[in-house]
Amino acid sequence: MTGTGKSLRARAVDLLSRREYSRLELKRRLAPFAASAEELDALLDELAARHWQSDSRFAEQFAASRSRKYGSRRIAMEMRERGIDRDTIREALAEQDDLATAREQWRKKFGQPPADAAERAKQMRFLASRGFGMDIIRKVIAGCDDFPDNE
Repeated sequence: MTGTGKSLRARAVDLLSRREYSRLELKRRLAPFAASAEELDALLDELAARHWQSDSRFAEQFAASRSRKYGSRRIAMEMRERGIDRDTIREALAEQDDLATAREQWRKKFGQPPADAAERAKQMRFLASRGFGMDIIRKVIAGCDDFPDNE
């Protein structure tokens, strides 16, 4: 960087003060301002050592914010795109109840059993696009008559 504007550290702290970032996201955001890849990696290592940046904290927060609307598959895919490793993803999604989430999303969007095969396919596509597996989708569609109204 050429003397004007914020230092790389100040930019990183500014970003992290607003929300959690994965290491990969932070690296992508800061790369245009870094003098070298080594400088950037050293800063990211320091931020992680001070616990200012944490992939596991990011994953927990990300999963919590997305879990009301999306299934584990979609959330896991989005976390992988952000550079989160499999073990961290698995830990962050351990409490995810895909069946309850799928039922709630189905109820909000449709609220009644499919009238025909075309409607059934539409409902299944909707749930699949939200990141739910076929086993969960089948349970939701097959059991939609059995849902209590207050669940």
